[in-house]
Amino acid sequence: MEKNKNKFMREAIRLSVDNVKSNTGGPFGAVIVKDGKIIAKGTNQVTAKNDPTAHAEVVAIRAACQILDTFQLDGCEIYTSCEPCPMCLGAIYWARPDKVYFANSKSDAAHIQFDDQFIYEEIAKPIAKRKLFTQQMLREEALEAFKIWSNGIDKTEY
Repeated sequence: MEKNKNKFMREAIRLSVDNVKSNTGGPFGAVIVKDGKIIAKGTNQVTAKNDPTAHAEVVAIRAACQILDTFQLDGCEIYTSCEPCPMCLGAIYWARPDKVYFANSKSDAAHIQFDDQFIYEEIAKPIAKRKLFTQQMLREEALEAFKIWSNGIDKTEY
């Protein structure tokens, strides 16, 4: 089993290296495994796609969900070349895989200017103290969708 884990992680690392060498994105790769087989792969495509959400883990999650025809990754494991950033970690929690393995740490990433510490710190602050201006508005109107959802009987819960 440990041998397979190493194989999967090496594939995530290989993807990250190839992504840098081909100049198609940042040094990040991820694979998603189910039943001992890689079912999806992802590399950082932020600059290639002009999409700030196109991190390796998110790209792999999107591909795996399409392949499995589901919005949850029950029974899956994610292997990623670097400790997930706050956005990717949130996406991983929403996808609900069984396990996550990573190679480089967030500290390693910070050493090459991929430092997400400020995001972790901002999230912990009250909204009024964050650097990004944020204001709640039209809550009462927006609650309509929540009421409809709560009372609905024909919905897919997640």
